[in-house]
Amino acid sequence: MEVTVGTTRTRRPPTPATAERARSLVTRGGRAALVGTGEPEPCAPLMHHTWPDGTTDVLLPDDHPVREKARLAIDGFPVMLELTGSTPVPLPEPVRELLWLLGRLHEPDPRTGRDRALRLAEKAPHPNLLDAGRGATLLRLHPSSAVYSDAEGCAPVSPVELSAAEPDPFCRVEQVWLEHLDRAHPDMLAALRRHLPHGLRSPGDAAGRIRPIGVDRFGLRVRVPASGGGTQDVRLAFSAEATTPAELQKRFAELVGCPVAQQP
Repeated sequence: MEVTVGTTRTRRPPTPATAERARSLVTRGGRAALVGTGEPEPCAPLMHHTWPDGTTDVLLPDDHPVREKARLAIDGFPVMLELTGSTPVPLPEPVRELLWLLGRLHEPDPRTGRDRALRLAEKAPHPNLLDAGRGATLLRLHPSSAVYSDAEGCAPVSPVELSAAEPDPFCRVEQVWLEHLDRAHPDMLAALRRHLPHGLRSPGDAAGRIRPIGVDRFGLRVRVPASGGGTQDVRLAFSAEATTPAELQKRFAELVGCPVAQQP
């Protein structure tokens, strides 16, 4: 797919490295589910927190079968944790990215569990943490490998690579920024149509308008109606990398075609 920005043409727009995209998902957080546990349905923890290297604390009810399996396993219970990142605006197909962490689930001794719960309460406060030691147990997943997947591709990421990567500079503000852009500035999004592949440039109705689904230092990702129904995700590359809010404002204004446009 060829993307045009001004007079610049590129067949493969630059993207953050896989480890960086995975680290950004970890930083933002996402819906979590333990799968491959032998249970008929994935297990959704009462809360979870993933640390930079993929090590994840999960809170489970004391009477949950997965907690019991982890308690009895001498070397930990093998599981896969699936982290799901969703689009920042509501869409019929909201899943945008997935990170699978494979490893073993361990239950610490009561004192270690309490210490971890206190540390976690400082780092990532959650009301369900009040149940730790009172009907729920905080377990820890130690990952041995990971796989990340999104529209840019699917690739393995080691815990070392995940820990060493830096999250995208806009991953923490992406949700609010794109929600506002989608709600208050559909005209700016419509102006992006000129950058789309020719088959996607036909104006759509309000229900089929361009929707923002992601932004990073290299560009903006949008979802547009495709011919024959359905949608297609397209990356629109910035003219240069953006690392600060001011640079992001300038790069987005260039895409819209208004260099002096105010930040949406």
